[in-house]
Amino acid sequence: MNSFGRIFKVAIFGESHGESVGVNIDGCPAGLPLTVEDFLVDIERRKGGTQKGTTPRKEDDLPIFKSGLFNNKTTGAPITIIFENKNTRSGDYEKLRDFPRPSHADFVAHDKFGGYEDYRGGGHFSGRLTVCLVAVGVIAKKLLQYQNIAVAANILEIGGEKDLEKGLQKAIDAKDSIGGIVECRANVPKGLGEPFFDSAESLISHAVFAIPAVRGIEFGTGFAAARMFGLEHNDAIIDTNGTTRTNHAGGIVGGISNGNELVFRIAIKPTASTPKEQETLNWNTGEVDTFSVKGRHDLCIALRVPVVLEAVTAMVLTDLMLLEQRIKRVV
Repeated sequence: MNSFGRIFKVAIFGESHGESVGVNIDGCPAGLPLTVEDFLVDIERRKGGTQKGTTPRKEDDLPIFKSGLFNNKTTGAPITIIFENKNTRSGDYEKLRDFPRPSHADFVAHDKFGGYEDYRGGGHFSGRLTVCLVAVGVIAKKLLQYQNIAVAANILEIGGEKDLEKGLQKAIDAKDSIGGIVECRANVPKGLGEPFFDSAESLISHAVFAIPAVRGIEFGTGFAAARMFGLEHNDAIIDTNGTTRTNHAGGIVGGISNGNELVFRIAIKPTASTPKEQETLNWNTGEVDTFSVKGRHDLCIALRVPVVLEAVTAMVLTDLMLLEQRIKRVV
């Protein structure tokens, strides 16, 4: 439900307009140096209000450690981190209560939880909770650095434009939201993942779809492989390390990493909260009605995704490395 992982176990909690959001990380090795300063760069990358096209909602997002740290080092016990919500405007959502917003979780949450859900700002379904994932990523990436593994994600295009400013301007001109494509790369050792259900692709994909707004994922050449011949697509092995001349597989074969670079891309939908007038059900009347979404929202949520994508990828890789005992329980 709200947790992921087998050894490096992560559970997130909280709602967008609640007192706080947070994360509990079990299975983190002991002895990892960790301070608030370690989190600042990635937290800043995720923040809204700091770059053109993102929500004007600003939160300090300083991590508050509740457990698992002693003398600025991890203890091996579960780590609990919270982030306070200080800049909420819940009144914006009172006015929308009668209208389940299209492409939001409003309708399904109301149906599944019988109307008891916290609907303000999307509640527990909100992208606000990605700050928790970023916090996990900070810890996971630090653990991976000891294994000389680096994870990096970048925006490839916005609105079909490789010129990101041009793509963003399309949305500004249309007074609407817009989507994008984000790529992630990591130097991953051989042997991570299992056949079938615990394949490296399966686990990464599972974690990636925890990021709100993700609509698709492809590894290596992805869907382009469907238009290739076998000889063209096959990656020739050229040495005893398993190095391949090409990397159409994206670094994973048979569900197991082959030592070549991990490469995959995700599709991010346009932000569902658009200022454009649109139609949806009116719960009070039972009829379709017109309305517009108020509040503070991202013009292009893809702008804030790279650091979150790095985080969930590092989270999965850390769990796989611990399963293979390549990361020890004491740093």
